[in-house]
Amino acid sequence: MTSTVEPSRAIETAAIEDTSLLAFYRDMNLAERRTFWACAGGWALDGMDFMIYPLVIGTIIALWKVDPGTAGLAGTVTLLASAVGGWLGGYLADRIGRVRTLQLTILWFSFFSLVCAVVQNFDQLLIARAVLGLGFGGEWAAGAVLMGEAIRPQYRGRAVGSVQSGWAVGWGLAVLSQAILFSYVPPEIAWRWMFAIGALPALLVFYLRRHVREPEIAAATRAKQLAVGDRPALWEIFSGPILKTTILASLMATGCQGGYYAITFWVPRFLTTERKLSVVSSTGYLAALIIGSFIGYLVGAWLADRIGRRNLFLTFSIGAIAVVLLYTQLPLTNEVLWLLGFPLGFFASGYFSGVGAFLTELYPTRLRGSGQGFCYNFGRGIGALFP
Repeated sequence: MTSTVEPSRAIETAAIEDTSLLAFYRDMNLAERRTFWACAGGWALDGMDFMIYPLVIGTIIALWKVDPGTAGLAGTVTLLASAVGGWLGGYLADRIGRVRTLQLTILWFSFFSLVCAVVQNFDQLLIARAVLGLGFGGEWAAGAVLMGEAIRPQYRGRAVGSVQSGWAVGWGLAVLSQAILFSYVPPEIAWRWMFAIGALPALLVFYLRRHVREPEIAAATRAKQLAVGDRPALWEIFSGPILKTTILASLMATGCQGGYYAITFWVPRFLTTERKLSVVSSTGYLAALIIGSFIGYLVGAWLADRIGRRNLFLTFSIGAIAVVLLYTQLPLTNEVLWLLGFPLGFFASGYFSGVGAFLTELYPTRLRGSGQGFCYNFGRGIGALFP
């Protein structure tokens, strides 16, 4: 896939220099490292907030007598709302800045996670999760663009891909919280505490306000727009030569998002219903999946710069399909199922390490937030229909 914008306006790409995974981090200055940890932390906490619901869905079904199909609707609605939130969040990132938008979206989804903790019925939970999804989508749009612009071009794949590994950390925090709370607190209370913990990301905003600066390329572009009165329009990514880029990038994002969310929604439920494992007993299986995801993100980040974004997508897609077929079609013992959790997480997640850098390089600076936010989250919204 090739961007149709003028090369002079697209973000710079460069040949690889140091090919080691952590070269980008060693070469960062203090400001760049702060940006990296802010983006990785935001994505980790975003992931924690999102993964809470798949982990407590069984408890909600039992307590409120909701059928599984209806209960799954809350997860679908969250992803659909995130598609809208990603587009709007990306647009705001182009209009008011990457850092400010990141702060607003983190506050948004943190607040509505707290709202989820106090709802009284499933309809209220459904609405709260839908509104939370707006901030959930916007956070990725702002954070991915921020990291992609802050890092030097030759390290972009590794840096943005490593930020993606924060999702596995957040998922792990959600599973750890579940294991602790459901071991010591009655289920009818534990699930509410899970959502309350999801409000903690709001604390990251204080760090962002003090330590993270707007990328120079974005600040300069926005200053120029203000000077000449040329502000990006919400629909501009659907016009002229940019339209083809938007369509193709959205289709690519749909493929990777659909498979990933089908897996992450299905596995926790599969372990407790089909395998008859308790919430606590399933933790080890999810841990194998999460560890595989974390390492997959890091290896994928390295490969994104080493072999290219497209080769990464092809390799990890084939690997994910093969492992999913093994996981679902063969009569496996629980021990083998546990072992397969690692490669399942590795291939299903490592694919994403190249997505952020790939989308960053498709759009000019003035439309990068809008374009990247829309394409990634359009795929997420359509992917919501897969589970």
